[in-house]
Amino acid sequence: MTTATPAHHSPTSSLLTEILPPGAMWSMRIPRHHLLRLTALNAEANVSALFYNSDDPLDRLNIPDTLKALKTARLTRGHILMSDMGRALASIVEDSIGWHDPLGGHITAEKVRAQFGEHNYQTFRNDFYRNARDNFLIELSKHGLGIRDIVANVNFFSKVVVDEDGRMHFADPAPAGASITLRAEMNLLVVFANCPHPQNPATTYPQARVQIEILPAEPPAPDDYCRNFRGEGGRALSLAERCFL
Repeated sequence: MTTATPAHHSPTSSLLTEILPPGAMWSMRIPRHHLLRLTALNAEANVSALFYNSDDPLDRLNIPDTLKALKTARLTRGHILMSDMGRALASIVEDSIGWHDPLGGHITAEKVRAQFGEHNYQTFRNDFYRNARDNFLIELSKHGLGIRDIVANVNFFSKVVVDEDGRMHFADPAPAGASITLRAEMNLLVVFANCPHPQNPATTYPQARVQIEILPAEPPAPDDYCRNFRGEGGRALSLAERCFL
């Protein structure tokens, strides 16, 4: 397991702390220059995530452009999540595991039933098995968005590798205690679904809880690690900063 060097921000208390139960959904508008920290409280966590510019939701996470600009097929410290307009939405300033999946998509109700069996609300009430697609739709509807606004997502705490024949494989799940911290570079709408990764081969529905924290942060300085990780990232930050001149 790799451990990243902490980002340069002053230790401070969390402005908000919540626990995301297994299968739960969450969304929030997060102001620019705040930290969003996720901590897996149990092994086998997977948080499928969508990001939007909350001031203009048509400007949203663009995974293909992000990966192309950063020349990567994984996400970790130093990487910047970019929007359709080439702006920095969020920077990854801390990461304890070194790999988060941007390729695998999110799990649907059909996949959950096929893999884990029928576990519906009518029979199991609040213990029914949820899926990321429906969770996304529920949370997006709270903000006036819908199915056409679902784009390629990130899967925090999951690792997917591609073999020489181009086949994707789910790697070992992240351990309990794994964490990642992102800094909002725009005013963000963030949507989470704490649901299994679609390529996780588990036969029982994962029961991992995830802690969410919101903390204040300083704006990225000229020597900021994420700003200087790649030239494309620095340009994305500059484009985001222009929106607030």
